[in-house]
Amino acid sequence: MAKEIDINCDMGESFGRYTLGHDEEVMPWITSANIACGFHGGDPHVMRRTVELALRHGVAVGAHPGLPDLLGFGRRALDVSPQELKDYHRYQTGALWAFARVAGTELQHVKPHGIQYAMYERSPELARAAAEGVMELDKALILFALAGTRYEAEAKGVGARVASEGFADRRYAADKQLVSRKIGPRALISDPAEAVEQAVLMALEGKVRTLDGQLIDVEVQTICIHGDTPDAHKIVRAVREGLERAGARVRPLREWFRQA
Repeated sequence: MAKEIDINCDMGESFGRYTLGHDEEVMPWITSANIACGFHGGDPHVMRRTVELALRHGVAVGAHPGLPDLLGFGRRALDVSPQELKDYHRYQTGALWAFARVAGTELQHVKPHGIQYAMYERSPELARAAAEGVMELDKALILFALAGTRYEAEAKGVGARVASEGFADRRYAADKQLVSRKIGPRALISDPAEAVEQAVLMALEGKVRTLDGQLIDVEVQTICIHGDTPDAHKIVRAVREGLERAGARVRPLREWFRQA
């Protein structure tokens, strides 16, 4: 049986007069869109247009709630309580839910944006709050969590419906965390062929090679390519085609993911 896999990408991160990403070129090649909800990027008009674009291409819609840090694009850690985190996520997810509902679809998933993954590794309380917040909205929602991390374990521990995520365009450390962007270009994979190799290795063999050359286990159901990565549209297309050539079935999680 062919391995099922989902491809997700962060979308709708433009704001006002500023355009970010390659949404029109990327959307035909992904299966799940993580749509910014206004805190780190996006605005009401961008949200509406991005939902409509996703539906035109049969792409599942998910909320991508960020920290209230537009200037820092949600990539700076903030001192927030678990309840504040829930409130931020609920506010943003509810807004996107309204746009999705009017467009005739429902939300498939929630994926926290930016620095939050790293914050959850340092704070199990925040990790649990993110998972509990999704369950309080709708237990059918899928929560994305970085595969093999404390965040993933905490989310599953409270009963959330968790899809484990891998990244085709980022390098990994030995602890299964993404290498910090602060180290510069080495943290990113910008060569489409290299991104394909990493995606296929994760999807079909359950492994990823770290920055220092180790081969580690990582089981994923969804693979991300960042929308603001240089030439993201070329990387996404290459990854989609590479996965299918390797024998994977690339489909939205809503069509095959059954974990409760």
